[in-house]
Order: sequence, then C-alpha cells, then structure tokens
Amino acid sequence: MIVGIGVDVVEVSRFRRQLQRTPALRERLFTPAERELNTRSLAARFAAKEAIAKALGAPSGMNWQDCTICVDPGGDPYPEFTGTVAAASEARGVKYWHLSMSHDGDLATAMVIAER
Repeated sequence: MIVGIGVDVVEVSRFRRQLQRTPALRERLFTPAERELNTRSLAARFAAKEAIAKALGAPSGMNWQDCTICVDPGGDPYPEFTGTVAAASEARGVKYWHLSMSHDGDLATAMVIAER
C-alpha cells in the first residue's frame, strides 16, 4: 500500500548560485559522504530529499543530515535514514522506498514512493 508520493525539481544553475552565496548550506543539507559530489549530483540529491519530505507529509523538525542518498553497485539510488527522518518514516509505517533521480539540461528531478 502506498503511503506517500513525493516529487521535486531543482534548477542546477540556481542551486549552484545558492551554494556559492551560502557556503554553509552544503554542510546543512548534505552528509559528509554527499558533500564531495559535483553540483549536478547534489541538486539531484536535494530534489530527492525534498521529495522524501513531501512523501512523509513534510514533518516539522526534519534534519537534512538524517537522510543520505546512496547509490548501489548497479547504479540505482536509495535513501538511508537516521534520527528525525527515520522516526517520521516509522511513524507512517513505511517499509519500502522507491527512488528515481534524473538530470536533463539544467534540471535535476527526483520522485519517491513510500510503501507499507
């Protein structure tokens, strides 16, 4: 049973400017494992985190550091949660996450489905 769906689109050039204007944003939004990625990949991961928040009903107090977007050996992305995001996921009864990310031109997109 689907308990949440989320989608987000990020304009990569605008995201790049935000990171340049506010250097602390990289540390606030991304885990140490994610921070070394290029801006395009970070934009897609930010879109994924936003989509996950939407699928969870945008709970207040969600800490971006409690969500890491990983990639398996086959190249498929998947989320890992701790803390506030894990608690929100458990509260909604989510057992499975489906995540898709894509880039096209200056856009990065992510879509998630949360299932019981």
